Amino acid sequence: MPASFRLRGSGLRTAVRLLVAAALFGIGIAYAQPVFKSTMPDGRVVYGEKPAPGASSVETLEPPPAKSGIRGLTPEEKARAAQLERERAAAAAVARRSERELEDARRALQQAEAARDTGQEPLPGERVGIVGGGSRLTDAYHARQKNLEDAVVAARRRLDEARQALR
Repeated sequence: MPASFRLRGSGLRTAVRLLVAAALFGIGIAYAQPVFKSTMPDGRVVYGEKPAPGASSVETLEPPPAKSGIRGLTPEEKARAAQLERERAAAAAVARRSERELEDARRALQQAEAARDTGQEPLPGERVGIVGGGSRLTDAYHARQKNLEDAVVAARRRLDEARQALR
């Protein structure tokens, strides 16, 4: 195709349409080069890669900007990215806190079970003698055993709640 060509009438409209379509689809204008619209003294319009010699007026038609490639972020995109980062950081902090609570609940359950197991033996004063030479456990021993068992139940409940929080 020559560097410039001459068009008249309906051929001009067709050429303009083709030029616009080529610019939009990026097939006619390589490397985003400008196109020159030269109006000759007799009214003819000449399109080309260079201004036509002897033209009475010349317009530069810039192709539209590329729709792909690397470009900067808009302020809205930057704000959205910052918001997403804050949300991600907050979610990570909640997850770390939940994991710590889960580990603390596991440790508390282990301690409660160990206290219950070691508390099986009666303490001094929790056994009283009975007539006939035997002994029985006092109400204080049974109350202490109930408290130890209640502590285990509460620790299990706390562990279950910590597990649910992680889901």
